[in-house]
Amino acid sequence: MDERLESRADRLDGYLDDNGLEAVWFARPNSFAWLLGGDSVVDRDSPLGVAAAGYDGDEFHVVTDNIEATRLLHEEVPHEDVRVHRFQWYEGSLASGVEAVSPTPAAADFDVPGFEGVDAAAVRQPLSDADIEAYRELGRDAASAVERVCRELEPGDTEHEVASGLKVTLSAMGIEAPVVLVGSGRRAQKYRHYTPKQEELGDYALVSVTAQRGGLYASCTRTVAFDAPEWLETRHEGAMQVETEALAATRKAAVEGGTAGDVFDAIRDAYDSVGESEEWLNHHQGGAAGFAGREWFATPDADDEVHTPMGYAYNPTIQGAKSEGTALVTDESVEPLTMTGRWPTRTVTDADETVELERPEILHIETE
Repeated sequence: MDERLESRADRLDGYLDDNGLEAVWFARPNSFAWLLGGDSVVDRDSPLGVAAAGYDGDEFHVVTDNIEATRLLHEEVPHEDVRVHRFQWYEGSLASGVEAVSPTPAAADFDVPGFEGVDAAAVRQPLSDADIEAYRELGRDAASAVERVCRELEPGDTEHEVASGLKVTLSAMGIEAPVVLVGSGRRAQKYRHYTPKQEELGDYALVSVTAQRGGLYASCTRTVAFDAPEWLETRHEGAMQVETEALAATRKAAVEGGTAGDVFDAIRDAYDSVGESEEWLNHHQGGAAGFAGREWFATPDADDEVHTPMGYAYNPTIQGAKSEGTALVTDESVEPLTMTGRWPTRTVTDADETVELERPEILHIETE
């Protein structure tokens, strides 16, 4: 059995023992990818993939219909270590196929009669060594694609044109982009989620993506200024400070046994410290990341456990400005993942001087 599957088996053996189960199944695409490393998606609008991946304490399994079985076996799963079960497309469903082959009691992340539910996000945390290496590559590639597009922007470009360029550039690197936001100077001041429209960028732009490859998700934002308002620099600095405080608080919570709510408290305090006490009310602040855009969000009452090593993506905003990246947090360090070394940065230190990070600055582009 390869190293990836061995690590998954170790994780799931504990889950099965703790819950008195014989098997667990995953049909949602991000959890399928987490377990076996393959892509089970055909229809992007469906919450489920075309296959379910399972583990019964001894073997890994895939259940799918006869349309998909051969392709998945050849291209998406490590077939020497996985048993593939197929049913005729017109005779059953994914749920009935799993029900037919699975020992019980069992759990699944989709509706299978008689099966318990499973909190897949909890099972996926923390990241394994193999996950971390793949995450580093995704972070660099996603940031590189975003920066490549951003360096070519002009004030007359429309948000739609920029979004199209981002999707093509990311796709060429084998990366999907479930979230692509491009905010012109006018719309970025009005909305926190600046979904692209046919509007010219104007005096500056915010460009944000959440990128996915191999089931892992990385988020980042870059700011490009042509003739930006004077306040943009100050607000951007404030957002960078809040993001840095969030990551420092995450590491502290992990070491001391804190929760996502503790991290949120630090975020709220950070907004106070930069003189923007009410800004946290206008947008979610992000949270844990990995095999989902956000495995959990930092909210006032959140009791989610803070794991290490784990990805974290915070996205503080101050009207018209945003700082966002994905970082690997361990007990010893905070490692930004969505960085290339080819974008202007500023060193930001948290108030307790426990974390010092390079955060992306505003890129100023001169226009004629």
